[in-house]
Amino acid sequence: MNKREISEIKKTFTKERCCINRLTGCYVDAEKNKVLQFRESFLALPDEEIYKYLDIFRKALSGTIGKNLLNMEFPLEQEAADGTQARLLELRDSELKDDVILERFYDQIIESWYHPENYLILLIHGSYDIPVKTSDGMDLEDASDYIYNFVLCCLCPVALSKAGLCYNAETNSIEDRIRDWLVDLPEQAFLFPAFNDRNTDIHSLLYYSKNTKEFCPEITEQLLGCVQPLPAPQQKESFQSIIEETLGDACDFDTVRNIHETLNEMIEENQDNPEPLELDKAEVRRLLAQNGAPEAHLERFEQQYDEEIGAKATVMADNISDTRKFEVRTPDVTVKVNPAYAGMVNTRVIDGIPSLVIPLTGEIEVNGIHVRPQMSEIPED
Repeated sequence: MNKREISEIKKTFTKERCCINRLTGCYVDAEKNKVLQFRESFLALPDEEIYKYLDIFRKALSGTIGKNLLNMEFPLEQEAADGTQARLLELRDSELKDDVILERFYDQIIESWYHPENYLILLIHGSYDIPVKTSDGMDLEDASDYIYNFVLCCLCPVALSKAGLCYNAETNSIEDRIRDWLVDLPEQAFLFPAFNDRNTDIHSLLYYSKNTKEFCPEITEQLLGCVQPLPAPQQKESFQSIIEETLGDACDFDTVRNIHETLNEMIEENQDNPEPLELDKAEVRRLLAQNGAPEAHLERFEQQYDEEIGAKATVMADNISDTRKFEVRTPDVTVKVNPAYAGMVNTRVIDGIPSLVIPLTGEIEVNGIHVRPQMSEIPED
């Protein structure tokens, strides 16, 4: 799913455009006991509850593709009759009306997912009547060819509110506040099937993780049966390692700067594209070759890429390059530069010492104080 498709489904999680038919839930305590189970017609709930649930569901579709939100495909073996895809299709097609299917699904989550405290499993079934879009992007609400039926599952921590004092308006007094068990926003969630090309794609799903640095293999691999991609920080670390190992002695300042400048240009050119920019092994190899990597060094690239990322895996360009800053770090000094001016930073040998050279142009501040460079320091040219 791309940004536009995620946004389109997210917009249905409002009271006015709501397409949710049914809500079910299972409250689980820290000992993995089912404390409460419920099933409701969603729009029959009080408005105050509807709005709070909608906040949870919108959060499950929030974030950045490749960081919080991951498009995942089912491996072929999981599309067999006894695979995870079949179980999810059964759940969706039941429209959350079958107690046996729901009970089995809850048990699978409780068995798979470790959470040290209480949590709430929330499931919704929705039917979105997909409006036809005109050539200029306008929706024709009264024209539809397809209905997108889906389930969204959210795993929400439940924690006891903090102790404290509160004001009681009825008694006009300050008193001890009653502590409540509060349902928090989801830590894990998934939407099945995916909404690709503005239609149903049963071969994929969209996974959400609150933690962008570490995903949950108990959910992604055990429950959903999908291959878990590298989290964004690990993609960056792996990419950096590939550059260092591939270039070896040729890993100098200019080559690395050129690689990141080219990456940032590619990201900027892709800004208006709803699809995030992904690079496969061949494209990463070409990126290195175009920016000064010697052909002899590229011979070890294939092995490095396979070991660090995976032969058929891709990396998100936004995950491996920081478009907001260009950073040069030494053991004692860190210099951060606007990437647009990274070309102003150079290395030079001065008095036999390798040095970083940055032209002093415009206003200069030292600890917030405006200073002037001494004229004797400025070359006449």
